[in-house]
This record gives sequence, structure tokens and C-alpha cells, in this order.
Amino acid sequence: MAKKILLGLTTISEGAEWKNKVKEIDELGLKEIAIFPTCLNLERRKELYQLLEKTKLESIPHAHIRVEDMENWELDFLIERYKTQVFNTHLSKDIDGFIKRNGKYRDKIYIENGVELEDSFEEMAKNCGGICLDISHWESHGIRDRNKGYEKLSGLLGRYKIGVNHLSAIKPEKVNVHNDFTGEDIRRHDSHWLDDLSEMDYVKKYKDYLADFISIELENPLKRQLEVKKYLEKILDL
Repeated sequence: MAKKILLGLTTISEGAEWKNKVKEIDELGLKEIAIFPTCLNLERRKELYQLLEKTKLESIPHAHIRVEDMENWELDFLIERYKTQVFNTHLSKDIDGFIKRNGKYRDKIYIENGVELEDSFEEMAKNCGGICLDISHWESHGIRDRNKGYEKLSGLLGRYKIGVNHLSAIKPEKVNVHNDFTGEDIRRHDSHWLDDLSEMDYVKKYKDYLADFISIELENPLKRQLEVKKYLEKILDL
């Protein structure tokens, strides 16, 4: 299939900014997007699903799941209602149990590389569909910061399927970023907020590692993400 760049409905910002993105779906006439309900608890995710069903959205090819509290029916719902083809998740102590509970979807679940590339990363990639390659993490933490473990990533990408990519902005200088999962503030090059389209130019170096589904992981409104999508399609010749 042809590679497809997806706009991302992200939920990282404090408050209910994600609801504005839901409103944009019909305003912009969108029929498919990726969703990142990573920062929403179960009740908020139920609200998200209910709001999405009120739109004319037809497809969610990729969804970023959180294994610590995601219920089995949620994967069933996304696949049956929105034809979701790939899921990704972070490494977590809960991941083994989650994959066992959702064994029928094992081949649709991909493990995302994070700030560090933990020793358990390969084992988890082996036990599910493969790797969700967050290219912005690789550029920021693997190439620029040379974080532990990243020297083996290229080899792993040759052995395991890349099921989906995440793309965020890469800033020329490090910026302060709050980690909602750890509560820490760290300085890094990758950011979920894009100020200039040139902050996506780094992706050209990774063209050989693009999956069929390439999801934009930005907090910017979907209208702005449409500009990002067009820019990426141009510089990547997609």
C-alpha cells in the first residue's frame, strides 16, 4: 500500500484542548485521523469515543494505546467501528498482561522507542507485531543526545517490522518539556508543538524507515497539521 501520513488527535495538553480537535474533524471535512488518547483516563476516553461517533469520521488507521488501564472492548470498538489497523504503546510493566489479554490483536500492537532504549525493548518487539518507530525520539535522544541503548536500534529495525511512525517537531536548540507520565521537566530537542515547518526537515534522513502509516504527533490544531502533512508529502516525495 502507499504510505499514508495521518493527522494526530493528541491529548497531551492540560485541560480539554483535544475536544477542539474533535470539532475540527467535521469543520475540515476529515474522514480519517490517528488518535493519541495516551493522557486520558477511562472516563475521558469514553467521552472521546462518544464525541467521535457524532462526527463524520470514517477511519482511525492508528491508535496510541495505554496498557495500564485500556480495556479489551476499546480495541474491539476501534477495529470494528473505525477499522483501526495498528496500535502502539510504550514499554510498561503492564504490557505482558495486556498482550496476553488481547492475544488476537498481538500482531497489530507495536512497541514505541522512548527517551532511552531499554534492554527489554527487543523482547517486547518480538512478542508483538514489532516496532513503532518514533523518528523524532530517535533523532533527539538517539542521534543528538546519544542515549543509552540507541546504538543497537538500526540493527533491530532490520529484524522487526516497523508498523507505524510518530513524527513530532525537532527544535534547533533544546527546549524544556514536561513529561506528563513522570512529572519531570527535561530539556530535549523533540517537541509536540511545531512553530515552523522547517522543524520537520530532519525526517528526510529517515525515509528508508518510513512505515505504511506515519502519524503526526503534534498538539497543534488539525488545521495546522494539514499544512505539516502537505509539507511532509512534498519533502518526502510521497
